[in-house]
Amino acid sequence: MKSPVHLNALRAFEASARHQSFSAAAAELNVTPAAVGQLVRTLEEWLGVPLFRRSSSGRARLVVTEAAQRALPDIRAGFDRLRLGLETLKEGSASGVLTVAVSPAFAAKWLLPRIDGFQSAWPDTDVRLDTNLKPVDFVAQGVDIGVRYGLGNWPGLVAEKLMDEEIYPVCSPELLRGRGGFNGPDSLSSETLIHDLSMDGHTGFPTWKAWFQAAGVPDISPSRGMKINNSAAVLQAAAEGHGIALARSVMARDDLTAGRLVRLFPEIQVASSLAYYVVYRPECASLPKLVAFRDWLLREAAPHLIQFLGGIR
Repeated sequence: MKSPVHLNALRAFEASARHQSFSAAAAELNVTPAAVGQLVRTLEEWLGVPLFRRSSSGRARLVVTEAAQRALPDIRAGFDRLRLGLETLKEGSASGVLTVAVSPAFAAKWLLPRIDGFQSAWPDTDVRLDTNLKPVDFVAQGVDIGVRYGLGNWPGLVAEKLMDEEIYPVCSPELLRGRGGFNGPDSLSSETLIHDLSMDGHTGFPTWKAWFQAAGVPDISPSRGMKINNSAAVLQAAAEGHGIALARSVMARDDLTAGRLVRLFPEIQVASSLAYYVVYRPECASLPKLVAFRDWLLREAAPHLIQFLGGIR
C-alpha cells in the first residue's frame, strides 16, 4: 500500500473506532461516509483481517474487533508523534509563537520586567506565557521551554541551571523606621512573619524555621503570622508594611533595588538548596527560537549569578 493511502486509511480507521460510526468519522475528516468506508475496507484488505463488526444490539454502530482494539493505542501514539514532528518542522525558525511555562510569581517579579529585551532582539518571535503554580506536561500543553524552581531533576526534560538563590528577611522601609531597627534575629519573635506557602512541603523550600536555625536561634517557633501561597504576593504584603517576609533573592532583587523593601541582617547569609533551571525537551534543543530564548535567559541571569557568588562563601 502506498504511504499516503496508508496514512489516510489509518486516519479513517482511528476516527471510525473513536466515534463507532463511519458517518461521524466522515464529518470529522470532512469527507463522505462512503469514502471512509472504502478507506477502511482497503486497509482491511491490505492487512487481511477485519477491523470492525456491526453491533448486534440493534443500534447502527461499529464495534472494533479485539485485534484492532489492541492496535489502536500504538496507532494513536504514532499520530501524536507525527503531529509533534510536523510542529517541529513548522517551528524550525526563529519566527512564530514560543510557549514559555513559568510560575505566576517568577513571571511577575523577574521575567516580565525583562521580557522587552528579548522581544526587541527577536521581533518575529511571539512569546506566549503559560503561568501555572504546578509543573505542566510540555507535550500535552505544547510548551517549548520553561523555568522551574527545584533540585534540577525533571524526567523527560533537559535542565540547565539559571540562578542560585539566597534567602533573607525583608520588610518595608517604613516598618523598619517605625521599629528603630532590629537588634538581631531573635528580635523578630514578636513581629508578624509572612510565610510563603507556594511550595509548602516541597523538600528544601525555604521556611522561617530553617532560616532561624541557620541564623543561630533555633529556639524560636515561627508558626504564627500571615500565610500566602504566592511568592510575589508575599513580597507585596511586606512592601505594604503588613509584616516581615522571608524573601528569595531572585524574587526580591528588583524590590530591593527600587527601595520598596529593605534587607535585614545582611551579615547572615543563607543559601537555598533549590535553584532556578531552564527546562526543555531534548528533542527540541536545536529549535532556533528555543535556543535564542534560552541564551537570552542565561545572559539576563549572569549578573545575578556573579552577585550571588560574590556574596555567598
